[in-house]
Amino acid sequence: MHEPQPRRISRRSVLRGAAVAGAGAAVSPLFSVTPAHAAEITSGSYTIRYDNGARQTILGLGFEIQSDSIGSGNNGLPNTVSGVPYDLTDSERTRFYQQMLKAGRTDRGFRYCRLALGLYHRGLDATNKHIVDRYPGQSALLAGMIQQAGIEGVAAEYWSPAPGWKSTNSYIKGTLASFAPADLDALGDAMVGDLDYLVAAGVPISMWGLQNEPKFSPDYSGCTYDATQYLTAFKAVAPKIRAKYPNVMIHANSLDGWSGDRGQAIKADPQALSYVDAWTYHRIGTDSNEQITTDYTSGAAGKPVFNNEFEYLDNKTSDVRTLNTAQSIMNWMTFQNSPTWFWLHALKPTTNAESPGYSLGFWRPPSDTDFSHFPNIPVGHWDFNPQNWNAVAGFVKYMPWDSVRHHVEEPVHTDGSPYTEHRIMAWKTPSGKQVFALTNRSTTTAFTYTVDTQTAAPFQGHRYGPATNNLTLPTKSGPTLTLTVPPLSIEFWVRTP
Repeated sequence: MHEPQPRRISRRSVLRGAAVAGAGAAVSPLFSVTPAHAAEITSGSYTIRYDNGARQTILGLGFEIQSDSIGSGNNGLPNTVSGVPYDLTDSERTRFYQQMLKAGRTDRGFRYCRLALGLYHRGLDATNKHIVDRYPGQSALLAGMIQQAGIEGVAAEYWSPAPGWKSTNSYIKGTLASFAPADLDALGDAMVGDLDYLVAAGVPISMWGLQNEPKFSPDYSGCTYDATQYLTAFKAVAPKIRAKYPNVMIHANSLDGWSGDRGQAIKADPQALSYVDAWTYHRIGTDSNEQITTDYTSGAAGKPVFNNEFEYLDNKTSDVRTLNTAQSIMNWMTFQNSPTWFWLHALKPTTNAESPGYSLGFWRPPSDTDFSHFPNIPVGHWDFNPQNWNAVAGFVKYMPWDSVRHHVEEPVHTDGSPYTEHRIMAWKTPSGKQVFALTNRSTTTAFTYTVDTQTAAPFQGHRYGPATNNLTLPTKSGPTLTLTVPPLSIEFWVRTP
């Protein structure tokens, strides 16, 4: 039986939560410690403010789905029809929904599915101005995935408008053919029509973005806008999206948020700014320390900021990256008060060079008959990419939608800087259950957390790491828990019952 879904959080609720969070974003340490290299620190004391430390509502996490083909190394758009869920067998689709997209939960896991319009959804109608399915049943498969995995909806975002609007008459390269008001008005109607097409097929829309990475011109789908062009197009299209889909979160600019010249152009125009619900960044594969040392919020005009694309670009991952990814989630939420965070792809094909750094798992398409690599994955099947998946899995499983982050008083160096290799984040689930996450990014040394939970209740531990997924730890009772976290480990401590 399909379990009832909660009321969708409106964009206005998100903004109210961000305003509350912004008032208490700074770290308030209990004490400071003598400066030391991170690897030499072996313990620290922490107090979770479950009493009066409520911060932002964390809506849930997002992922991207590759529902059509892209060339290996992101080189071009093959004519081959290949994607997920399309290539998977029926049983593997079900396993994908249950084990990854729900992370083994019985209700739901990920909240948002990022859908690359003009790239992974790139069929065209007869006019070349409307994006439709490229193969029969594409949207229906996405709708089934969303329904069976309990996903709220897609974050629909253009990698390119339909070629009929482009200077190149192609998904690849170029900009809009015209920025004349009448043409932009027609473009806006067409983009609303693209969403209408998805909704009619059963694909709900949660977010919308005008253009992925508008300053770049890749060898796959893309469309460049300079700052003036981006502002002009946004002002023409965003009001139409808002009028037809008032609860959809509109974000800008899916690269450098308010910080870059396109975001600055939006900020300088009150009309355009009124349509922005959140600023989105791509801090792809960066050190999680960046979210501690860089201020992404002070210039955000009171709007939320979040990372809607994270992966590693050098065609590989590593044990240390497992911890870095987990800390990216935690630090965006702790230091930037983000309401969500997106990994790039759920699954990538075994055929593509970029897959190890981009994916939470791999699938073998019918075209891949080379079993000298990924020999354990039959055609139409998938498997986890554990160094990436184990970094994200615990947050999907133990941080339900609409959990509320709570402030933690934590030790810092005498210069006021937080520990970077040992991070903590705490939240309450919508039912009020207390949960907190701990990390140890050291490769050699265990770290002991002494955590005041403000309750005598028992907590159950669950450990993740590069090769560890949801290892059950002995229950410990509060109010003070002494928890020694091994090197390269992530732990989630959940109050029971």
